[in-house]
Amino acid sequence: MGLINMLMDSVTSAENNNGMAFDFSPLIRVYKDGRVERLLGTATLPAGFDPQTGVHSKDVNVISSSSVKVRVYLPKYSKNNSPESEYQNPNHKLPLLIYFHGGGFCIESVSSPTFHNHLNLLASQANVVVVSVEYRRAPEFPLPIAYHDSWAAVHWVHSHASPSTAASSGSGARESWLHNSRIDYSRVFLAGDSSGANIAHHMAIRAGLEGLHYINLAGLVLLHPFFAEKDPISPNADAQHRLVEFADRFWKFVCPDTTTGLDDPLVNPAFDPNLKTMACDNVLIFVAEKDPLRVWGLRYKEILGKSGWRGVAQLMEARGEDHVFHLFNPSCDNAVALMDKLVLFINSTQQRE
Repeated sequence: MGLINMLMDSVTSAENNNGMAFDFSPLIRVYKDGRVERLLGTATLPAGFDPQTGVHSKDVNVISSSSVKVRVYLPKYSKNNSPESEYQNPNHKLPLLIYFHGGGFCIESVSSPTFHNHLNLLASQANVVVVSVEYRRAPEFPLPIAYHDSWAAVHWVHSHASPSTAASSGSGARESWLHNSRIDYSRVFLAGDSSGANIAHHMAIRAGLEGLHYINLAGLVLLHPFFAEKDPISPNADAQHRLVEFADRFWKFVCPDTTTGLDDPLVNPAFDPNLKTMACDNVLIFVAEKDPLRVWGLRYKEILGKSGWRGVAQLMEARGEDHVFHLFNPSCDNAVALMDKLVLFINSTQQRE
C-alpha cells in the first residue's frame, strides 16, 4: 500500500486519540501538549563527495538569521574534479535546477538520504548544478512560511546572476559554485516532488508576478504534485471522497490560517487568478497510475491549459506505480524512464525567445 493510501486510512479525529491533537501516521503525530513526533524523514546524510556519481555537494546558509539554507550539488566537470578549480569550458556553461523536497510540508529535509541520493544522480546524469532548498516545516512553522523561505532561496540564487557584487540585502554571501562563469542563467529550472512540486509551482507564479530580471526560468518540473479540490473527479466516488476528506483535514493542519480550505489558491490552482502569469514556457508533469494524487496531476494540466498561460505542458504517467515510487526504487524500469525523461527535458529545453 502506498503512502497516500496509508495516510487516508490512518487519519482519525483528535477526540479519538488519547492525548493526541493530530495523527497522520505514518508521517507525523502532534500531541495535545505540543510535542511533535516525526515518524518518517528523520535520517540524514552529510554533504560531501559522492564517489558513485562524482558529484560534490555542500550546505550553504541563505539567511543567517533563520534556518533557511540550501544544499548545492556540483557535477563532475573538470579534469581533477575539484569543485574549487576554474571551470574548464566557459563556452558550455551548466544549467541550474532549484529543487524543493516533498514530505507533506512537515517532514524530510535537504539532508534526507532519499533526496540526497536522488539529486546526486540527477546532477550527474543531467550534468546540471542543483540547489536543494531547506525550508521551515509545519506544524511549528505553518504555511505560508515554507513559500516565503523558498522564495528567499530563489532570490538568493538570482543574486548570483546579478551584475552587482553583493548578494541581496539580508541574504547570505555569494557562493562560488554558482558563479556565472559556471552557470547558464538563461537555463534555470524549478522542480519538486509532492508538496515540493506545489512549492515549485508557486515559485514559478511568483516569478511571473515579481520578476527575476537576471535569470530565465526555462522550465518547471512537477513530480506527483500535491494539489487538491473539493469536487470528486474520479469514477471511484468512494475513494475520491476519502481522498478529499483527507486532503481537507491535512491542508488545514499545515495551513491552519486558511479561510477557504480546498478552495485556497495555494492548494487549488483553479482558484488562482495569477496562474496565467507563470514565468516559464515549459512544464513537465509526472503522475503515477496507482497514486491517489494522480487525478489532481491530470487536472492541473487541464486547468493550466484553460488559464490563458501560453506555454507547453507535457505529462508522463508511470503505469503500475504509486506516489514518488522513483525515490524509493530508483533502479526500477519506470524510475529509469522517469529520470531519462527529466534529463531530456533539462538538456533540450531552450531559452525563451
